[in-house]
Amino acid sequence: MAISLSCIGMSSTVVMVMKRLYFTLSNPESCKNVVAALRSAGIPERRLHAVASLAVPLEDVPGASLLQTSELAHGIERGLVMGGTAGLLGGMLAVAFPPPGVVGAAALVAPVAVGGAALGALALGLISKDIHNKDLAAFEKDIAHGRILLMVDVPKEEVEQWKQLVVEHHPEAKISVTAPPAT
Repeated sequence: MAISLSCIGMSSTVVMVMKRLYFTLSNPESCKNVVAALRSAGIPERRLHAVASLAVPLEDVPGASLLQTSELAHGIERGLVMGGTAGLLGGMLAVAFPPPGVVGAAALVAPVAVGGAALGALALGLISKDIHNKDLAAFEKDIAHGRILLMVDVPKEEVEQWKQLVVEHHPEAKISVTAPPAT
């Protein structure tokens, strides 16, 4: 997340580095209580993501989307890079070795690179949406045994504050911390 500040004609950008907290909780009631405490303490809904087995009801708890449970975001990123690179190389080849009858092949480099990036993002995004998020692999056994995984994205500087808040209310919660994927 970036916040832009403007004062007296000067502009600067402050980039907030986020960390993802992982809490495994024993039951839906504990999860609801933690979510309510986090919401009342100022964590917005869009930063809360819960994952549970299909047998565990998650009422009044924000469920995780494909962006949190799959490799979709990573696939799109890789597709943009690989497709853009392939498109750029294809455009440069068209300039170096223009097909007969093509004039001004240099004007095609940028559109071909953008098209390659879009096609790569689409292709790898479609493939990656069905691949489970590797960061969640450590929690699969807990989820299979009926525990709930609650992911919370917080500013890096506030990690300890939020961990402490949850531990105060639910000392049984297991806690892990990583950087969230760029989404």
